[in-house]
Amino acid sequence: MAINRDYLGRVYQTPRPYEVTRGKIREFADAIQDPNPVYTDTAAAKAAGHPDVVAPPTFPIIMAMDGAGQAIIDPDLRLDFSMVVHGDQAFRYSRPLRAGDVVTTVTTIADIKALGGNEMMTLESEISTVEGEHVVTSVMMFVVRGGAAAGGTGDDTAAAGEKQGSSA
Repeated sequence: MAINRDYLGRVYQTPRPYEVTRGKIREFADAIQDPNPVYTDTAAAKAAGHPDVVAPPTFPIIMAMDGAGQAIIDPDLRLDFSMVVHGDQAFRYSRPLRAGDVVTTVTTIADIKALGGNEMMTLESEISTVEGEHVVTSVMMFVVRGGAAAGGTGDDTAAAGEKQGSSA
C-alpha cells in the first residue's frame, strides 16, 4: 500500500522538551567513539569558544527520531516500516547544540514521492530552544522498497520527463 499523499505537510510536535545534558553528550560521543574533548571537557569547550560542552554534529538524530517515530507509527500514513531503509541524512545548523539547551522538535513530512517502484519520504525536524531560537534542522529520507509498485503510483521522475518531452 502506498504512503498516504494527503500526509504531505503533516506536522508532529514532540510532547515535551528535551534537555541536552553533559551526560547525554558524553554517552553519545562514547557511542560514536569520538574523543573530541569539546564534547566532554568544559575547559576545552570554553577554550574553543563555546559556553559549555557541545554535542557531536549527529547528536540531533536523537530528537529527530522522536518526531519521525510519531510519523512512523501513525497508521493513517500507511508506511510499511518493515520495508523501510534509511536513504539520507543531513543537518543544517544555526549553532551547535550544547549542554544546558532545552529544545523542542517539530517534524514535518516535507516530501513524498515515487521513484523506480520505491517510495521516498523526507522528514524535516526543526529543533529550537524553548525560547524559540533555531538550533538545527535534521533532514532524513526514508526509502520504502516496493512501496510505489504496491500503490500503483508509478515513477514520478519518468512521468515528469515524459511531460517535459511532450511539451517541447
